[in-house]
Amino acid sequence: QVHLVESGGGSVKAGGSLQLSCVASDLTSSTMMGWFRQAPEKEREEVALMRLDIDHTYYPDSVKGRFAISLDNRKNTLYLQMNSLKPEDTAMYYCAAGRSRYLEAHPSAYNSWGQGTQVTVTS
Repeated sequence: QVHLVESGGGSVKAGGSLQLSCVASDLTSSTMMGWFRQAPEKEREEVALMRLDIDHTYYPDSVKGRFAISLDNRKNTLYLQMNSLKPEDTAMYYCAAGRSRYLEAHPSAYNSWGQGTQVTVTS
């Protein structure tokens, strides 16, 4: 329902930084947004999640302290700042939006998805 477009992916060396952006057409019907990633032969996993109505975020241990999710409400743009990147961060990254009273980590809880942007981290 919500149109999402990611950008900002690319190839960086380990230890480098990258910022992803996700422009949303309309977030008035969404209560949460998140970033997910999927590497070849791997299942999609959550990277960073946030509620839009309250100050509540979630990061898995794999990225905690290195990644930060934020939202510019005026621009309807979601960001993912990625620092201290590691080769294992290499994946296709997707932004998503959904509606729930919780902060959901499973991809099936999100009904709007972007097309994805590739992030490659080299050693």
